Amino acid sequence: MHFRKLGRSGLVVSEISYGNWITHGSQVEEEAALACVRAALDVGITTFDTADVYAATRAEEVLGRALKGERRAGYELFTKVYWPTGPGKNDRGLSRKHILESIDGSLRRLQTDYVDLYQAHRFDVETPLEETMLAFADIVRQGKALYIGVSEWTADQIRQGAALARELRVPFISNQPQYSMLYRVIEPQVIPASDEAGLGQIVWSPIAQGVLTGKYLPGQAPPAGSRATEANAVRYGITRFMTDDVLTRVQQLVPLAKDVGLSMAQLAVAWVLQNPSVSSAIVGASRPEQVHDNVKAAGVKLEPELLRRIDAVLGPAIERNPALTDVPAQRP
Repeated sequence: MHFRKLGRSGLVVSEISYGNWITHGSQVEEEAALACVRAALDVGITTFDTADVYAATRAEEVLGRALKGERRAGYELFTKVYWPTGPGKNDRGLSRKHILESIDGSLRRLQTDYVDLYQAHRFDVETPLEETMLAFADIVRQGKALYIGVSEWTADQIRQGAALARELRVPFISNQPQYSMLYRVIEPQVIPASDEAGLGQIVWSPIAQGVLTGKYLPGQAPPAGSRATEANAVRYGITRFMTDDVLTRVQQLVPLAKDVGLSMAQLAVAWVLQNPSVSSAIVGASRPEQVHDNVKAAGVKLEPELLRRIDAVLGPAIERNPALTDVPAQRP
């Protein structure tokens, strides 16, 4: 495994993070989830990402059980707050009430005294940002979180949050956006704003919800049991990539991956890690062998000529528009 600093902070994270958005507590049985976490630990992954909303809080519970007994200082544990976790009007958002209650619930489910990074899972337009940032600052001062971050905030929102974080002297160090060779919306504005504020990117969906594995073929139905066949496929964000044009272009990447001795998934993960603003790429898994495959992307250097060839192949399939607002509703 290779490691990087998270933004300009002193926190070191593994280049490959393990995330349990869709899998734990819902898509796979707990035995398989525990095996995937064990595989992640075995291959040197030290950074684990979850959120209170995943599988209606069950994902945190599974991850807490999976990491129980591990030396707490030996891994980095991230979770998030914003989406509804209960029926009440205050069981959502970034109000002081919801944040302070949610961190306690997350710590209980994760069976830990603190998380390394506590993230705002979206920007809350209905709560004053000052209220949100003060609540985060209090959590840090209470020792319940060591650092704070955000997910899917715009460039302007990041700048506003960073200014308040400086005033409150709270370590604001990360953004967690969607990013892949197909989805580059963060490049024009979000990355420059984050770099300016000292935030590192912890990117999710580097394999574009499985599309960049090459398993989906143009003109053919998705494989049975694949993510594209699930009822939540639209919410997962995979349908945007399921056009014949995109899938045809993805198939043209297969020989490029073979030329450098990488699987398609490894190429996709390695691609996001070429961006110096990216601190870590989150991968998920329903089987331990997926973890073993993805982790081989750590430390890979892709030559500039290969990067140019990838861009030439994907061309108009690349989404770059920072005004896009159709990110999946419940994903970092």
